[in-house]
Amino acid sequence: MKFFKLAQKFHNEEDGAVTVDWVVLTAAVVGLGVAALTMVKSGTKTLTTSISNQLNSQGVSSTF
Repeated sequence: MKFFKLAQKFHNEEDGAVTVDWVVLTAAVVGLGVAALTMVKSGTKTLTTSISNQLNSQGVSSTF
């Protein structure tokens, strides 16, 4: 009899469902962040290489 009361109490509580919703939403936001980082990573690598090559090709004059 005690088991059925415990099962009924577990069935009536909704706190766990809210936690699951937040976990799913947080995972989705993290996944979107990782996807965005992956998309931007190659473009920034190309840009930084181009800037580095440009700066290395410049001469520095030590006289005025």
